[in-house]
Amino acid sequence: MKRRDFLRQTAWAGAAGLTAVGAHGWVWRSPAQAAARSPRLIVILLRGAADGLNIVVPYQEANYYAARPTMAIAKPGEEDGALDLDGQFGLHPALKPLMAQWKAGNLAFVQATGLKDVTRSHFQAQDYWESGAANLSGSGWMNRLLGVLPGTSATQAVSIGNAMPLIFTGPQAVASMAFGQAGSREIQIDRPQIQVAFDRLYAQDQRLSQVYKAGREARDVLLKSLSEEQVAASKGAPAPAQFETTARYLAQLMSGDAATQVAFMELGGWDSHVNQRGLLNRQLKPLGEGLAVLAKSLGAVYADTAIVVMSEFGRTVAENGNGGSEHGYGNAMWLLGGAIKGRQMYGEWPGLAETALHESRDLAITTDARDVLMSLLGQHFSLDAGALSQVFPAYQRLKNLSLVS
Repeated sequence: MKRRDFLRQTAWAGAAGLTAVGAHGWVWRSPAQAAARSPRLIVILLRGAADGLNIVVPYQEANYYAARPTMAIAKPGEEDGALDLDGQFGLHPALKPLMAQWKAGNLAFVQATGLKDVTRSHFQAQDYWESGAANLSGSGWMNRLLGVLPGTSATQAVSIGNAMPLIFTGPQAVASMAFGQAGSREIQIDRPQIQVAFDRLYAQDQRLSQVYKAGREARDVLLKSLSEEQVAASKGAPAPAQFETTARYLAQLMSGDAATQVAFMELGGWDSHVNQRGLLNRQLKPLGEGLAVLAKSLGAVYADTAIVVMSEFGRTVAENGNGGSEHGYGNAMWLLGGAIKGRQMYGEWPGLAETALHESRDLAITTDARDVLMSLLGQHFSLDAGALSQVFPAYQRLKNLSLVS
């Protein structure tokens, strides 16, 4: 293999100190950034606009049932009914594995949240959520977050997926890991003969040699951290659902030698124009189970972990003629983890009366999602106003929610 072909395949980005190998990736961060940190953050983006009204069910709203005669979730106590949370809202029954987290005070929701300037386009709205502003399309807020955090290791930040998402785009180095069981499969750089060739290739260039060696170390840490789970999953039994598998891997990275502090993953398939009841059942069950596994597998680290689950916008209040819903506006954001001040609803609930709806069809937004994120990041990572303004430079915070215990 020619040197230039291998470099192209492995996507080296020396100027940024990043070495990304296929979908697996390894990174380099300056040793000067190596300062110990304990808080962990995991962000999960549900691509496709997950329907918050059927996930966190406003079962006391008569308008909810009137607008959704066939796809509304029944009240608590009824067949296939919601799981009561606080006497006003209930959790979708497929998320029963998360009820233990609610009761323990580790789960909360922010109602009627979102970004007011988003369009009804999935792609534009997702870009807005990942960048944090309409005019920052080349930079992601999680990458900017890394810029204000002291580094801990080459695997401080990990993106789980087949491509680097916008939310992690920027000058800070980010490791990547494939979703599911592919995350620890061997790739070319793991072959000894390839490693020897690169050792010789970069021996005469001090800077590139440093980048390469640190990248190798990051890759080794990733594989070492995941090896035990790979062995456990190979004892004759089929692997669990892909998200649950990934949750276990991520827990290993965050609680093991990799010391991963910030992670992002995405889950698709939430665009429910048709047969929403069936779709949500299929989607929420593995998500709830995976989150429960993640919480358990993090062990002691979970006490200082915050998990954010978000989607680009909500769905229309009224169902359509196909048992589904259309692109909406306001939505629910999930907050999970030992660091979260849970067992409560945040935000102002505007109600579902027609006069309260956005454009007479959607749940209104009463809390900007960036207020939620800035409140969480400031409290969880002890960031001051100056640091937060670097993470979200185009936004002036309107609210400060007390989210961290």
